[in-house]
Amino acid sequence: MGSLSEGVTQVLIPVSALIGIGFALIQWFLVSKVRVSNAPDSNGYKDRLIEEAETEEGVDNLEVTIKCAEIQNAISVGLLPLSLSLWFNDMKMEKLVIRKFHVRYENGATSFLFTQYKYLGVFMGVFSVIIFIFLGSVKGFSTKSEPCTYNKGNLCKPALANALFSTIAFLLGAITSTLSGFLGMKIATYANARTTLEARKGVGKAFIAAFRSGAVMGFLLAANGLLVLYVSINLFKLYYGDDWEGLYESITGYGLGGSSMALFGRVGGGIYTKAADVGADLVGKVERNIPEDDPRNPAVIADNVGDNVGDIAGMGSDLFGSYAESSCAALFVASISSFGISHDYTAMSYPLIISSMGIVVCLVTTLFATDLFEIKSVSEIEPSLKKQLIISTILMTAGIAMVSFFALPSEFTLFNFGTEKTVKQWHIFFCVAIGLWAGLVIGYTTEYYTSNAYSPVRDVADSCRTGAATNVIFGLALGYKSVIIPIFAIAVSIYVSFSLAAMYGIAVAALGMLSTIATGLAIDAYGPISDNAGGIAEMAGMSHEVRERTDALDAAGNTTAAIGKGFAIGSAALVSLALFGAYVSRAGIKTVDVLTPKVFIGLIVGAMLPYWFSAMTMKSVGKAALKMVEEISTDASLREMIPPGALVMLTPLIAGTLFGVETLAGVLAGSLVSGVQVAISASNTGGAWDNAKKYIEAGASEHAKSLGPKGSDAHKAAVIGDTVGDPLKDTSGPSLNILIKLMAVESLVFAPFFAAHGGLLFKLL
Repeated sequence: MGSLSEGVTQVLIPVSALIGIGFALIQWFLVSKVRVSNAPDSNGYKDRLIEEAETEEGVDNLEVTIKCAEIQNAISVGLLPLSLSLWFNDMKMEKLVIRKFHVRYENGATSFLFTQYKYLGVFMGVFSVIIFIFLGSVKGFSTKSEPCTYNKGNLCKPALANALFSTIAFLLGAITSTLSGFLGMKIATYANARTTLEARKGVGKAFIAAFRSGAVMGFLLAANGLLVLYVSINLFKLYYGDDWEGLYESITGYGLGGSSMALFGRVGGGIYTKAADVGADLVGKVERNIPEDDPRNPAVIADNVGDNVGDIAGMGSDLFGSYAESSCAALFVASISSFGISHDYTAMSYPLIISSMGIVVCLVTTLFATDLFEIKSVSEIEPSLKKQLIISTILMTAGIAMVSFFALPSEFTLFNFGTEKTVKQWHIFFCVAIGLWAGLVIGYTTEYYTSNAYSPVRDVADSCRTGAATNVIFGLALGYKSVIIPIFAIAVSIYVSFSLAAMYGIAVAALGMLSTIATGLAIDAYGPISDNAGGIAEMAGMSHEVRERTDALDAAGNTTAAIGKGFAIGSAALVSLALFGAYVSRAGIKTVDVLTPKVFIGLIVGAMLPYWFSAMTMKSVGKAALKMVEEISTDASLREMIPPGALVMLTPLIAGTLFGVETLAGVLAGSLVSGVQVAISASNTGGAWDNAKKYIEAGASEHAKSLGPKGSDAHKAAVIGDTVGDPLKDTSGPSLNILIKLMAVESLVFAPFFAAHGGLLFKLL
């Protein structure tokens, strides 16, 4: 037994989650002190910032500040105020475009998400019924207790109970994921104009406003995910009692719910954000011949909406899904090991205690950026964000050591595909720590290949001298090369963690990579908030100096967003492997032999799926972009998310039911190996093309000036690369990590059904 008692553990986990929620609310309160409306406050005084706008020398006037508030409202809610409409009239906007804006532009970020959630509500209802029917039919909807699968000689709860509680867990995971994405998006749209207004006082103030807003999302998501999982386990335990095998098997539905919402959030939001981006160009340049970021172009605000629904809500749901799945995989493997059989609650709760420690570590880390060190110049922004990753990793390593020592017995046994593996405390520490540090390696490798501070992106920019073709060739080569180091980092962490602690080791390694999720998400959400702030500054007609500050914030955010995608893909690889191991155990497969025809056909089909999925999502961006020219449409994006989503959700069901558990094991292995490579190369290629274009536009060095300015042949070639890369880095690439882990967790949840009734086609033959 570890030295931490069950009673202390029962208090520690929810208290850590509540501290995380409390810290998020404090950050939100500090951001909300920056007011943007022109209404009197409760004391009858006009708000502080607007008074400053009228009196402080060198800042924009009251009218510009009011425009900021109204543009923010348009991005958030989607309803365009009269004064902003009149302003568009003042700019001699043609009637057709004004009518388009009035009649069609009803789709702010909130409207988009509510429309999306209507679609998802139908999906949740239908899929809940499928889970219940499939799992309930395993034993013919019997209500009798069954012999336990792993804990031989004992009786476990009936299969019908597993069907019911897996369905409930699925709904809880789906609702938590949806809520996480929604709350993140709300704070982002709440903070963008506040960041713009703070930029008038200096880059340091604007940085703090954007980063604190990102931290609200990061901490709410990490804390909500932990709290709901903890409460679910304790409520399920009221029924399951000593049947921990059944309890933790049904809790895997939580991960399935989280990831299925993330898939549609990522795909739907990703299609919308890139369709709006491309649509802004088409509406402005093709239809009206006005500049890309001209405020008279309705699609410019749609583009800002897209940043929030894709990069904030989508990324939030995505990382929540990874967290839920890695926790569920670790809990399931532990429940059939000595922890579960001996009912050691503290050791069993080790994955949740790791997440609790992560919240505390990230809280301390955040203070380094917002309170302990002040940003005074533009050059300090990116280093400050990257320091967050290093500080949180170092502090978390010490936290993992402490948790491992107090929560785990000095020696115990773990389930290892039908055998027992003896493991020591420090083995588990190394598993979690190597996952944590592998995440840092992946993050920094991603940054090296996507930041224009380093030679790879500068080489891509330089290739634009000879046209778009060489730019595309160099960009693709960079993406393929950028896969090498992350794959080696993942391979080393898999080898070490599996050697030390079997599949449990891989599951906790994934948790290690995600243990600093609050900091990772804060950095990631900071990017779109800064991007929106820059757009608002330009649309509101703010001074060039303010625009330069918001551009500097945005440039740092581009790099950190790429790091966030690297983390998401790396953790997805480990999570899906851990889930794959749990699936193989639960489906009763002795060995997965790739030389058998059943497995090999699954392997080759699974390896094809990421390409099919990418083809669907990339084509969807093009189709939805054309719709953007005709009307600012959320429906086009949402309709386009259904086929790729159906491909991912139906593949395990069809493969498992018709071809059996071995073929499905092959499909999972193939999609994992292929999907990770395609996801990393797609994300990094797109990121490199984007930053190569920005490098030429900024003209910050002699080399960059020799390629520019805007409108030069080299710049035109860079713009083509960026346009091709947009759906790669913001739609296909980030969505692929959800494909590999969602198929794995879905297979685990349905494993009892596939083991009992799967392989219908082979049975008929």
